[in-house]
Amino acid sequence: MDISARPDAIDLEQPFAAIPDLIKHWAKHRPDHRALIQGERSLSFAQLDAHMNRVAAAVQRDGMKPGDVLAICALNSIEYATVFLGALRAGVAVAPLAPSASAESLLTMLADASPHLLFIDEHAAQHLAPVAARLPCPALRLDQTANGLSAWLCDTAPQPVAIQPDWAFNIIYSSGTTGEPKGIVQSHAMRWAHVRRSAGYGYGENAVTLISTPLYSNTTLVAFLPTVALGSTVVLMSKFEAGEYLRLAQQHGVTHTMLVPVQYQRIMSRDDFDQYDLSRFRYKMCTSAPFNAALKADVLARWPGGLIDTYGMTEGGGTCILAAHEYPDKLHTVGKPAERHDIRVIDDEGNELSKGAIGEIVGHSPAMMTGYLNKPEKTAEAEWFDPSGKRFIRTGDVGRFDDEGFLTLLDRKKDMIISGGFNLYPSDLEAILREHPAIADVAVVGVASARWGETPVAFVVRTAGATESSEALLDWFNGRVGKTQRLARLELTDELPRSAIGKVLKRELRDRYLEMHGILD
Repeated sequence: MDISARPDAIDLEQPFAAIPDLIKHWAKHRPDHRALIQGERSLSFAQLDAHMNRVAAAVQRDGMKPGDVLAICALNSIEYATVFLGALRAGVAVAPLAPSASAESLLTMLADASPHLLFIDEHAAQHLAPVAARLPCPALRLDQTANGLSAWLCDTAPQPVAIQPDWAFNIIYSSGTTGEPKGIVQSHAMRWAHVRRSAGYGYGENAVTLISTPLYSNTTLVAFLPTVALGSTVVLMSKFEAGEYLRLAQQHGVTHTMLVPVQYQRIMSRDDFDQYDLSRFRYKMCTSAPFNAALKADVLARWPGGLIDTYGMTEGGGTCILAAHEYPDKLHTVGKPAERHDIRVIDDEGNELSKGAIGEIVGHSPAMMTGYLNKPEKTAEAEWFDPSGKRFIRTGDVGRFDDEGFLTLLDRKKDMIISGGFNLYPSDLEAILREHPAIADVAVVGVASARWGETPVAFVVRTAGATESSEALLDWFNGRVGKTQRLARLELTDELPRSAIGKVLKRELRDRYLEMHGILD
């Protein structure tokens, strides 16, 4: 059922609506409908709304005001979600932190965000134990009842807060793999824009979204938040495992999901994939990392429902959307700019390039970050303005538009290899390597070379049972490309290092190679 046709519908054309207010709306109109499910536990919209009130009241009791910050470092849970949403109701911004980050990196993020309070679970508590004495704020446990969350909650009603569009909604920290993590400040207006955009993807009365990526990631929030804001159900996984994912999808009649490419790869490679009933799926989403065309085609062929590949940044700016089920001949692209999104390509001097030219991608949209917290110079570096003064966010990605307006990504600008004066795009080399049946996964990086400045090296994960040697695979590849594209080395590895949302950590691969082999001749 189209949500705009329901008697309890929200007005998606209004200039702004705050997500906590939308949840209150559903608590009134759909009080018994399940909002959150985790394992055997669940919360209805009425229960979720009541929990959010208790959190908001406790936040206010502790003296936190709109604009203050509360941090969470934990695995996905119902408690995590209620604290996040409840803090928002009080106008407090949330800094969701990655438990996978090093303890020292987490201390850096906490010092930058200056939260009044930090919520942690058992996993994060153990991780932070060596630096517990250096935490800049009190830490409370989400998963203990004696003196943790349940004792902290307040039973009085919170004071109403009129949330403003430009207030900070959350502060999401970049991975920090290329330097000090940066706090990306996103506004309530940006999140409302995500809700409006998502309303066109079949979220309705009986929608069920399965969440298996972490709540500290924007990848997850762009699916989680619209689901609850539009009165639908979220099923939470604390940790992804392909078999359990499929079991839950079948059990709950899941209709929507957000996955990263490596998760699709692991799901589709299961021998028992076709035994699960996934017929309720309406849309499957993907973002955060390159999604190769062959894998998209496999998902389209064997998994019911539409497939949406979304390209964008946590910082906001432009988003491209590929409805893969509608454009099966464009699977090598990330689609066209979303409605009201302006995406352009510029050269190194900041000049706009014509269609077909290769350059850095910049974007403008209704959903853009306010800036990097406490880093005005980094914010300025991330911005580009056209001659009219219109503000764009620089992506750091290199790509080009084809004649039909579809965007093809080549690589991160920093990952482009300049070898002997020639520009090499690792994605081009990786696409050729993936054609070999013995190669399951691959990443190509540029390493220092005394002769060429940089030279390409491939890290390859072989398919199960494959016995081809690195030398044989190297010879196979180099026999198929021109002299300037040839690999200097091909290293076999059991797995590629990835972030929690599936991005290959190429800096780690470069460092690993230099540590083992040094600079090539």
